[in-house]
Amino acid sequence: MSVRVLAPVAGTVVAMTDVPDPVFAGSIVGPGIAIDPDGAGEVDVVSPVDGTIVKLHPHAFVVVTADGKGVLVHLGLDTVQLEGQGFTLHAQEKDTVTAGQRLVSWHPTEVKTGGRSPVSPVVALEGTEESLSLAVEPGAQVVAGDELFTWG
Repeated sequence: MSVRVLAPVAGTVVAMTDVPDPVFAGSIVGPGIAIDPDGAGEVDVVSPVDGTIVKLHPHAFVVVTADGKGVLVHLGLDTVQLEGQGFTLHAQEKDTVTAGQRLVSWHPTEVKTGGRSPVSPVVALEGTEESLSLAVEPGAQVVAGDELFTWG
């Protein structure tokens, strides 16, 4: 069964190989695509798929679909160092969520001002490049809820 993975935030699509972090750029945790978020001020982050939140940190979360596909959203790079500052959670681990449901709010411009990249990878955990079909190309503009890729 294939899963449509949606954009968790609005912004400019970035190829995973162009993410300025070797773990994500090398697709070590899985393939996917990233988004450089738009907007000043607080930005809402939505679930990219229907499923259950199995891991929720202020800077990152994993939602697992009914058929066991896990999607990781990592809000910015090196943002774990912020220890949750600037992030607001709107859900909890083990919550059942629907695609498009608000899970986190954050301030990507503050992340950037603080010297970190706000680029946010969306990863098909344990997926393969061959199992993904991109719906958008790097450089494209997306809004939260637009399809990023299908994972089959």
